[in-house]
Amino acid sequence: QVQLVESGGGSVEPGTSLKLSCVATSASEDNTKSMAWFRQAPGKEREGIAAIRDDGIFSYADKMRDRFIISRDNAKNTLYLQIVDLKPEDTAKYYCAADPSVRSLTWSLGHPSSFRYWGQGTQVTVSS
Repeated sequence: QVQLVESGGGSVEPGTSLKLSCVATSASEDNTKSMAWFRQAPGKEREGIAAIRDDGIFSYADKMRDRFIISRDNAKNTLYLQIVDLKPEDTAKYYCAADPSVRSLTWSLGHPSSFRYWGQGTQVTVSS
């Protein structure tokens, strides 16, 4: 079993930056070989942002390449997402996901159900 706990969200003004964190607690580090960030705005489908494996291989969704930076610290069992130049359309709940598989990260970002474990999410609200 894996527990994922996100933090770092909040209410911010446009143009600012945030760094989200996700701490993973697992009996085996193999359960978090692939990790990813998704977001979901009210009334919209869950959307993949970026994913990263424990060997450092990463992938971004096409429209997320410019302002999102994913990273992970395996020693701390922590996944990060830095978001720069936040825009009102970034308002959403941001979720951390993990899976023991090493399938294509790009494919996985388009298929949220491919991730077995999910956190409860952290809310990001961008408004002036």
